[in-house]
Amino acid sequence: MEVTQVVPTPATGQVEAERSNAERPMRADAQRNHERLVLAAREVLRESGTEASLEEIARRAGVGIGTLYRRFPTRLSLLEAVYREDVDALGQQTERLVETQEPWAALEQWVWVLLDYAATKRALFQELVDAVGRDSEMLTHSRQAVNDAATAVLSNAQRAGLARKDVEPSDLLRLVGGCTMMGELEPAQQQRVVSIVLAGIRTS
Repeated sequence: MEVTQVVPTPATGQVEAERSNAERPMRADAQRNHERLVLAAREVLRESGTEASLEEIARRAGVGIGTLYRRFPTRLSLLEAVYREDVDALGQQTERLVETQEPWAALEQWVWVLLDYAATKRALFQELVDAVGRDSEMLTHSRQAVNDAATAVLSNAQRAGLARKDVEPSDLLRLVGGCTMMGELEPAQQQRVVSIVLAGIRTS
């Protein structure tokens, strides 16, 4: 008679616990690598635009190119991660400014936050449009998020009587957006241009 050997197996709970313990450090490492890669990609894209290489991004993040491809299988997936993270950060910073700053100070500081956001967007935007289309869900969502942020800081200043009532969020975005299309400005000149924009928005 054939005897079947029964191999004892650990209880289900023990297996799950061991699996969880084994995976936890990997998840933490993966998260750190994700953050490093997105940060490095943002820096390299600002410097090199569409010429930014994935090899340079991986090098600056301190990881191998294989790690980059495990986290982001395509160049587009990395660009989308940078873009989405920047849109989310803009919304979070806007909420924080409105909640913690005086209305005009919040608007002033937000303009500089938007300029910083636009620097990365300028490096990414055309490549993303070419890849996914101007009316893609991601780009449509980002436009709405930026418009919502502009509405929040502007209406906050208008309610306080500090910003002109006839200025609309789209006006604010076009004015600030214009400041990003003048090429590389010297810091002093950029400060002057932004101050002129703000003076035009503020009530007399």
